[in-house]
Amino acid sequence: MSEQPLVSIRNVHKSFGSLEVLKGVSLDVKKGEVICIIGPSGSGKSTLIRCINALNTIDSGSIKVEGMEVHDPNLDKLELRKKVGMVFQQYNLFPHKTALENIMMAPLKVLKQPKDEVEERARQLIKRVNLEGKENGYPGELSGGQQQRVAIARSLAMNPDVMLFDEVTAALDPETVKEVLTTIKDLAEGGMTCILVTHEMGFAREIADHIYFTDRGVIVEHGPPSTFFSQAKDPRTREFLSQIL
Repeated sequence: MSEQPLVSIRNVHKSFGSLEVLKGVSLDVKKGEVICIIGPSGSGKSTLIRCINALNTIDSGSIKVEGMEVHDPNLDKLELRKKVGMVFQQYNLFPHKTALENIMMAPLKVLKQPKDEVEERARQLIKRVNLEGKENGYPGELSGGQQQRVAIARSLAMNPDVMLFDEVTAALDPETVKEVLTTIKDLAEGGMTCILVTHEMGFAREIADHIYFTDRGVIVEHGPPSTFFSQAKDPRTREFLSQIL
């Protein structure tokens, strides 16, 4: 089995105007790996994962997904977004479409797959995110946690190779956080490659193969949870952990 990383990030720099948000970030994610990126607000975490699926451009460096250079001007963004699913803090569901229709839209419109196949798959995905019985519910009738699980199913409908999660529990009530994290955990245990920006430390410790701590646009420290939380070396990491653990 080739050990070529599924996602390879090399020396990525990104500024918004005069503010340099990413200052030479490098990391690799192997197939089936679960990576958590943690750090204070404004440390570049969300920007980094938005660069992976070309929602943000980069100023220099390289991001490859399965060998495709994400910031090649000739890149077919559709090809990239078939491989890379993304779930945001805000669910961005279409309010006038049911849960099932939201999940079916991209495979129908973008991949032009046959409707009966798409519907059958969407129903399986609803089951997978534990929302049976909500197929015909509209987003406005669902709790935040349920909407977020529809958003996860919608992303999975494109059959991606890697899933990006950007603070997906940040806007949720505490009681619905758990159901969303359980869904992500099931995906990870099923072998899905996942990159998560999260502030849920207990969850990161439980699910991640590797944790990256970012501060002011650089990766300060990284390691497996077993050593990262108990033996952090850099004072910035230790200070951050002492505030939140």
